[in-house]
Amino acid sequence: MQNTFWADRGQLLQLDATDGESQTSCVAVSRLASAQLNGTRFSIWLQLRGSSWIEAKEGRFRMRRGDWIALDRDSRPHLQADRDGLAIGLTLDVSALRALSRFADCGLYAGRGSMSRHDARIALRLWREATTRQTGVNGGIEDQALRPLLLHLAAVQREISARIPRCPGRSRTRKRQVFGRLQRARLYLEGNCDRVVRISELAELTSFSSWYFSKTFHSLYEESPQAAAARMRLDHAAELLRSTSMMIGEVAAASGFDNCCSFARAFRARHGMSASNFRAALSAPKRSTGLPPHAAKPAAGGRKAVLRSGT
Repeated sequence: MQNTFWADRGQLLQLDATDGESQTSCVAVSRLASAQLNGTRFSIWLQLRGSSWIEAKEGRFRMRRGDWIALDRDSRPHLQADRDGLAIGLTLDVSALRALSRFADCGLYAGRGSMSRHDARIALRLWREATTRQTGVNGGIEDQALRPLLLHLAAVQREISARIPRCPGRSRTRKRQVFGRLQRARLYLEGNCDRVVRISELAELTSFSSWYFSKTFHSLYEESPQAAAARMRLDHAAELLRSTSMMIGEVAAASGFDNCCSFARAFRARHGMSASNFRAALSAPKRSTGLPPHAAKPAAGGRKAVLRSGT
C-alpha cells in the first residue's frame, strides 16, 4: 500500500522494501533529519526550503530551494536536510513506472534540475493530496490521487525527455531504456565532479560497451562524455569559488585537477577569466560588465524557472 513517512528534527528514517512489496511512498525530511532509502525503488526529491545533501550510487549532490533530483532504482540515496531544510520525495517501484507510461505515454528518468516557485507549489499541493486521500485496493500508482502528481513531475522533466527520439532503438520502449541509462550516466558525471571519471565506469553503469556508450552519449547530448565531464568539473569549481573560501589550489584539487596550471588554463577557457579574477568579480559591486551571467547568485525569490540545460 501507499505509505507516508516524515522525519523531523534530527530523526533518521530508514525505508526498506523487498521485491514483491508495494513500494510507493511519500516521504518528507526536515530540520537536520535524514532518510535512507534501501531496496529497489526509483525516487524523486524536491527541495522546498533551505538545502540538503544527497549521497547515492551516482555521487553526492547539493539540493537548494527549487531543486529536484530523480534517482534510479538501485541508487540507495541518503538525504540529509540542513537546520532549515525541507525536502519532499516520492518512491516508486517498477510497476508504478510502467503504469505511468501506459496511461500517459510518458515516464520519469534519472536527472536533476530546478522548478519555478509556481511548479514547486503545485508539486507540494499534489503531494499533500496524495498523502491524505485514501488509496485504492491495490495501492500505489493505480490510486487516482497519485496520478496528478506523477503527471506533473513528468511535465517538469519534459525538456530532458524530449531527447528520447534521438536514442537508438526500433521501438519507443527501447529508446526509453537507452535514454534512462544515459541519463543516469550523465547524473553520475555531475555527482563526481571532484575527480576524473573513466569511460569504463560509465560503460559499466549503463551495461554498454565503452565504444557504444561514447557514441550514443555524443549523439544524444551533442558532446563527448569527456567534454561533458570537463565542463561539469569547471562549473563545479566556479560554484566552489562562489560559495566557499577555499584557496584556488584547493578548488582545483576538489574539481579533479592534478595541478594548478592545468586548472588555470581550463578555467580561463571555460569562464573567460582566471579563477582569482572570477572570485574578485563576485565580491565586487554589481556592474554591467565583467561577471559572466551564469556566475551571478540566484535572486532571493527563487531559482530560474527552467530546467538546467542538458540534465
